[in-house]
Amino acid sequence: RAAMIGAYILLVEWTRALATNVPGAAVAAVVLGAAALALTATGFSAAHLGLGTSRLWLRMLGGMALAAVLLLPAAARANAAPILPASLALIAVTISVAQELAFRGALYAALDEAGGAPLAITGSTVAWTAAHALSHPPAFLGAVAAAGLLLALWRWACRDLVAPIIGHVIADLAL
Repeated sequence: RAAMIGAYILLVEWTRALATNVPGAAVAAVVLGAAALALTATGFSAAHLGLGTSRLWLRMLGGMALAAVLLLPAAARANAAPILPASLALIAVTISVAQELAFRGALYAALDEAGGAPLAITGSTVAWTAAHALSHPPAFLGAVAAAGLLLALWRWACRDLVAPIIGHVIADLAL
C-alpha cells in the first residue's frame, strides 16, 4: 500500500511540475494536481492522518513555529526572497494543504503501518525531496529535504498533521 501511494504521489507531483511549464496550463495543473494529491487521504481516518481538533490552539501555535523555522533561510537573504503575487495565494494554499495530506498524511500513515516511525519519517522525506526534483533547482533540494524532515519529525513526535499544514501554508505564502 505504501509503495503504491508513494509511486502515485511522485507521478502526480512530476506530472504537475512538467505541466506547469506548458503555456496556459499552470493553474489547471496545480489545481488538478492538488485534487489528485488530496485523494491519497481517502480511506484513512482523520486520526490516522494526524488530523483532529483536540488542543487545536496548540496545533496552530506549532504550525506558526514550524513556519518560522521554515522561513529562516529566506529571512537570512530577505532581499532575494521572491514575493508571491496575491493572485496565486489560493493556489499556494491549495497545493500546500494537498501536499501535506499526501506526504505527511497518507504516505506517512501507510509507511508507519508498514515499518514504523523510522520508515515513515525517512520514506516521506525521501519521497518529498524526489517529488520536488523537477520543480526546484538541485542546489535547493537540500533545503527541501530539511523542510520535509522537520515536518515529518513533527508528525511523528506530536502525531499531528495540523501544524505541518499551517507551517507549510504560511511558508509558501511568504515565499
